Amino acid sequence: MIKNKYPIERRYINKRSNVRPGTRLVTGTPGFLVAHDTGNPGATADKHFEYFQTLVNRSASAQVFVDDKRILEIIPTGTGTDPAEKAWHVLYNVTTDNAKYGDDANDIALGVELCYGGKINTLEAYKRYVWYLAFCCDKWKLNPLTHIPSHKQLDPTRKSDVDQALATIGKTLKDLLYDIVKDMQEEPAVIVAPTALQLPASVAQALIEDYVSPAWFAARKAGDSVGTLHLHNLANNLRLAARIPLQPGSAAPFTQLPKSNVQELVFRWLSPGWQAAKVKSDKTAMAFYNNTANHLRRAACMPTE
Repeated sequence: MIKNKYPIERRYINKRSNVRPGTRLVTGTPGFLVAHDTGNPGATADKHFEYFQTLVNRSASAQVFVDDKRILEIIPTGTGTDPAEKAWHVLYNVTTDNAKYGDDANDIALGVELCYGGKINTLEAYKRYVWYLAFCCDKWKLNPLTHIPSHKQLDPTRKSDVDQALATIGKTLKDLLYDIVKDMQEEPAVIVAPTALQLPASVAQALIEDYVSPAWFAARKAGDSVGTLHLHNLANNLRLAARIPLQPGSAAPFTQLPKSNVQELVFRWLSPGWQAAKVKSDKTAMAFYNNTANHLRRAACMPTE
């Protein structure tokens, strides 16, 4: 899966017995994940951080809140350097979690909350929510189809999350689980660096004979030692890009043509030739200059035009 698709922010609420007791999960790492929604349309992850940071009159919390802008861990989950801690996201007198997973959700599971509604772009929040759950499943080798119950499944007489938030975007819990599986299977795009193509020998030879050699003789006549050396190297770079031996009987290794050489050849000689051909409406000559320039660009891994 793509493990850096979205950033995970960690901003922890203070330790207090009613929201963050500071106790590690019994299992060390999470044994399953509970899919919640906040039941509070329009309230962002930041707003829930503020709420639980100041909550004093009851015991409640969850480790993670996800909206359309951020994935925010307000209690350590183990995805970072801090070990996973308990939160109060499922009532202890509910027994479904014990029957399915052998213990209480608060003691061995993460509560992951989907923020939705109001000014929140719920579809964007959903994408982050799916990815985060997939990331956790991948990290701890959990099967999303069996290890992500909704809060409603664990406490059906009292709760309707995460289903109520999913319904606002036409999704079901089954859709959520299948989308998590897809994210786990998604592979990062492999960017293959372009490979320089060999310059045709006929193109290299023509450029040397028509442009580089005459310029070299002109530079020598003018006593321009810098210019003659540069043009000598330019001709040799063309030969190497075309595998033309520099010395009779020698090997001819392939060398990518420097981009600066391409730019010089195009702007100094080929582009003016193309412009002159255009003035004359000589489409054959225009195509020749254009094709020659593109041969040079391919030999330097540059985009063609």
